[in-house]
Amino acid sequence: MPENLKMLAANLSALGPRRLMLMAGVFVLVLMAVGIGSAFLNRPAYQPLYVGLERDDVTRMGMVLGEAGIVYDVNAEGTALMVPAGMTGRARMILAEKGLPSSAGAGYELFDNLGSLGLTSFMQEVTRVRALEGEIARSIQTISGVKGARVHIVMAERGNFRRAEQVPTASVIIRFDRAGVESRANAVRHLVAAAVPGMVADNVTVLDSAGRLLAAGEDPLTNSASSAIGIEATVENQVADGIHRALAATLGAANFRVSVQADINTDQRQIEETIFDPDSRIERSVQIVRAEDAATEQLASEPVTVEQDLPQDAQAGAGGGSTNERSERREETTNYELSSTRTATISNGYNVDRLSIAVVVNRARLVDAEGQPLNPAAVEERLAQIRTVAAAAAGIVEDRGDVLNITAFDFVEGVAAEGSSAPGAMASLNEHLGTAINAFAFIAVILAVIFLAVRPMINVLRSGEFAQQVARVEAGETPLLANEGAGGIGDGSGEALADMAAESIRLKPAPEERLSRIIDMNEERAAQILRRWLNNEAVSSDA
Repeated sequence: MPENLKMLAANLSALGPRRLMLMAGVFVLVLMAVGIGSAFLNRPAYQPLYVGLERDDVTRMGMVLGEAGIVYDVNAEGTALMVPAGMTGRARMILAEKGLPSSAGAGYELFDNLGSLGLTSFMQEVTRVRALEGEIARSIQTISGVKGARVHIVMAERGNFRRAEQVPTASVIIRFDRAGVESRANAVRHLVAAAVPGMVADNVTVLDSAGRLLAAGEDPLTNSASSAIGIEATVENQVADGIHRALAATLGAANFRVSVQADINTDQRQIEETIFDPDSRIERSVQIVRAEDAATEQLASEPVTVEQDLPQDAQAGAGGGSTNERSERREETTNYELSSTRTATISNGYNVDRLSIAVVVNRARLVDAEGQPLNPAAVEERLAQIRTVAAAAAGIVEDRGDVLNITAFDFVEGVAAEGSSAPGAMASLNEHLGTAINAFAFIAVILAVIFLAVRPMINVLRSGEFAQQVARVEAGETPLLANEGAGGIGDGSGEALADMAAESIRLKPAPEERLSRIIDMNEERAAQILRRWLNNEAVSSDA
């Protein structure tokens, strides 16, 4: 057996059973700590596979992934499924092969497992409607902001003895994942109407998961209100975007905020007008009427009396005067055709009655070329320039009563970066935060084991070796230390001697080298030991 192994075995046997058991316990503890830390550190990072799932889908998907040998995890809510990084593509392919997830309802794949033998026409029609409902629900869920959808379709039934023809109708229940997306109800109506033959958008009713009516064909007021809200939101967003594009280049997107309130008039207007042009007349008809009258009146020479009525022979040459009248009338009527223009205007759009715009600027951004804060007069001048740019970008009309207010305030720290959507250092750190925590935890465990277990064990071993060395010195195995023991270890330098002995035991040099080091560490004490040693030898020789 090599000398080193013999020495190691001797040292271990000299420690005693208690110290050996302590060493074994510490060794097992170190192995367990290293193993647990390695397993925790090598734990794979998980990536979301699907979110917003139903619990039934999570159960079925977990069974499929378990059969495929893919490790998975579920969040605390039970609505998200996660797999190790790099396994998302394979997991999705396996789940797609099994038709999962199927929370949106079954679509045309219902016909894949449906046999044609023994299937009645009623069952075929029901299956077709179910498949159509599932496909439409899937299409609705692809819209941004829609978390879930359920579609019910009532197809028109043909009847030979019906006077009025039935039309298909549908109802849709939508579950949104955030507020402010109710304006998509009108788009959902048109999507459903276009997917079902013979259906019009007015026959589609849309509700949200809270039971609020978003759109219905029989309620024009509801449709008008939804349309007005959508128009107002569109106008406000367009005005705000215009101001953002104009000011972001000089102030920075995070150094100002814009709020727009638009008063919109969506009343329907119908205007009819007819315009005549008198300069472009054309004769249409001419009517001429002529009339001539002639009359002659004979007057008597004497008054008529009774005597004169007696028949007598008329005397020749007797008689009175006569009157002649003649008149002529002419009428001419001319009808003209005038050129006219008739205009009928029906307006279904909107008018902006008023715009109220508020712009808040970060005062810390209003600095001069050297980066120094501006004085109040310069700040007002800068705000006036910003007001001019914002008014031109928003299309402010003062005669309409538009209001534009621009104010400079000190932004709260951390709010200025709220509008920035670019991922920063914190976003990158969050991606690797789990791995970093695992690494630090592993290092902490190793350090704790070293300082709390290994180091005390080393100290115990050192104390045992020192005790063995002292025992050998007392037994005379080491003459130098034996003479020192004979000379008296119990004087005031015992602690220094223990330090020197510990140092010599740690390095394991030759006896001559150990003696040289002891002399270097404490020359006076070494000289005393040598003198005592020589005196002891002289006494023994005289005897």
